[in-house]
Amino acid sequence: MTGSTPSSAMQNRNTTLLAVLALIALALIWSYNWIVTKSVLRYVGALDFAALRCVLGALLLLALLPLTGRSLKPPPWRAVLAIGLLQVVGMTGLSQLALVSGDAGKTAVLVYMMPFWVILLAALFLNEKPRPPQYAAGLVAALGLLLVLQPWQWHGNLRASLLALAAGLAWAGGSVVAKRAFRHQAVDLLSLVAWQMTIGAAALAALAAATHQTPIIWSPYMMLALGYNAVLATALGWGLWLFILRALPAGVAGLSTLVIPVVSVLLAWWLLDERPNLAEGCGIALILLALMALGSDTWRAGLRRFFR
Repeated sequence: MTGSTPSSAMQNRNTTLLAVLALIALALIWSYNWIVTKSVLRYVGALDFAALRCVLGALLLLALLPLTGRSLKPPPWRAVLAIGLLQVVGMTGLSQLALVSGDAGKTAVLVYMMPFWVILLAALFLNEKPRPPQYAAGLVAALGLLLVLQPWQWHGNLRASLLALAAGLAWAGGSVVAKRAFRHQAVDLLSLVAWQMTIGAAALAALAAATHQTPIIWSPYMMLALGYNAVLATALGWGLWLFILRALPAGVAGLSTLVIPVVSVLLAWWLLDERPNLAEGCGIALILLALMALGSDTWRAGLRRFFR
């Protein structure tokens, strides 16, 4: 007869609880960061800021490795390279570019379509088959996406919307690559975060240098925004995210972040006076409804696992 011992069951329960607490902290940090990264564009170019935040975050993470007794030797380079290019260059760079002409709340919602891409990619590469409620939620989200994009009205914000969607897809791809790496080999979490951030930061810095046109205004807000992004949103945020991804199934990890676009939309409405038009508002509501339906279904499974 096989089964988990009481000590291993308690350990799994504690890990799940820590992952839930990490999700709450991550939601608070990343929700407000959409306001910060939109507002800071008055002082710095999009790719310049993305590169600066990631370079500082990478330096902080690399410094933590020897301080915590870890080696500076990088993990297997293929997974680190793929995750760094997808999650750092793809997600961070594309979402920052989307904010140039896109609203912070709307951009956050489109980037956080990521869970639907995670479900699709996890089905293709991780053998995590979607359930019927996920198909229904996907149809609702697709209708909401159509209303948000409004392809019948070709205007500047469509480019921002497509960039935001591409950022979410890149994030999902990096998450699936990370999940596969965790499944097939032992990988130190902090080392992986540090080196994927380093690779992504180097690529972003090269892109920023090649496209740099606008001088950076080193205002107090710019400095505070950079510190918030480097320490909290980048170094700590990605560390929390990869811990969550290790502790929970890929679908659960992706869907559990649904609170972030909800809070981001409310903050953008309150702090930036971003008011979506009727079609966009209905589309955002449908996407959030689909995410909440998926999250409710997933969290029921997670709670059963927690109290088992």
